[in-house]
Amino acid sequence: MFTNQITPDKLAEEMQEYSRKLGQGVSNLLNADKIDAGVTEKVEVYREDKLVLYRYKAPSDVVQNQTPLLIVYALVNRPYMTDIQEDRSTIRNLLAAGQDVYLIDWGYPDGADRSLTLDDYINGYIDRCVDVICQRHCMQQLNILGICQGGTFSLCYSAIHPDKVKNLVAMVTPVDFKTPGNLLSSWVQHVDIDLLVDTLGNIPGELLNWTFLSLKPFSLGGQKYVNVVDVLNDEARLKNFLRMEKWIFDSPDQAGETFRQFIIDFYQKNGLVEGNVQIGEHLVDLKQLTMPVLNVFAEQDHLVPPDASRALAKQVGTEDYTELSFPGGHIGIYVSGKAQKEVTPAIAAWLDKRS
Repeated sequence: MFTNQITPDKLAEEMQEYSRKLGQGVSNLLNADKIDAGVTEKVEVYREDKLVLYRYKAPSDVVQNQTPLLIVYALVNRPYMTDIQEDRSTIRNLLAAGQDVYLIDWGYPDGADRSLTLDDYINGYIDRCVDVICQRHCMQQLNILGICQGGTFSLCYSAIHPDKVKNLVAMVTPVDFKTPGNLLSSWVQHVDIDLLVDTLGNIPGELLNWTFLSLKPFSLGGQKYVNVVDVLNDEARLKNFLRMEKWIFDSPDQAGETFRQFIIDFYQKNGLVEGNVQIGEHLVDLKQLTMPVLNVFAEQDHLVPPDASRALAKQVGTEDYTELSFPGGHIGIYVSGKAQKEVTPAIAAWLDKRS
């Protein structure tokens, strides 16, 4: 039988210790420096509307893969998660492994972008960024690394324009949007998306952020703020915590028409595996993914369950299909120490072998 060992004296002692840590750490919290958004040096190579295309500076002592790599991130968060700090940077590790890295920063949509569609993003913005990079390198093809929603965009782009993509890496990318246990998908199935978009126009980033946090309300809404007391006295660990908080709450609004189509066609109709997603004039057929494909997913991902990503194996048209499973979560796959040692080097090695 379970016996409660918490005595009044023990409880008072723990509360006193907690108050002591909190009091000592407040000055560190108040005096914290400005939190960086991305740490690796980069240069702007192209700009259009809110979008900026960056190229990251490679180490001078590293032999580069001659085929450039374009990172396509999700619209719903800011891409500096891939470059959050010096010792936990997917981009920095890709550069160190010899990849020539470009990244699309989607910026912050406003009212002028309400009518942007998936066709504008995929056959417009992404395609023009691909053309800019290929022209800079005098090449016909490049490599693409798509992350989360950006991975879904990359699958669609590569299926529509397979002649422009040499190798495709999908990272924590949803493919089957109706797998069992997908809580986010279950929530959205009965939402009147047309009414939501017609009423709000662009979808506020704060609304989406609240939705994501509500998937794990105890750990993400309360427990982490209790636990932060244990790092307040350590300036480096505190800054790491604040960087993550900055990223979590730095959520762009979503262009209304793009949000409408993405939720209805992908989540509610599961159109990517059903084969009925229409992007502009193109019907997306994943069998057109005839280039080599690497599918990277996280085993404890609560936003994109592993089965939602594994579904890609039965959809592609290539025989060169590889899966890489990571024992972590949706964010840990970018920032954990284990991911820095295993995931990014594996992606680079896979690309080098095929480039």
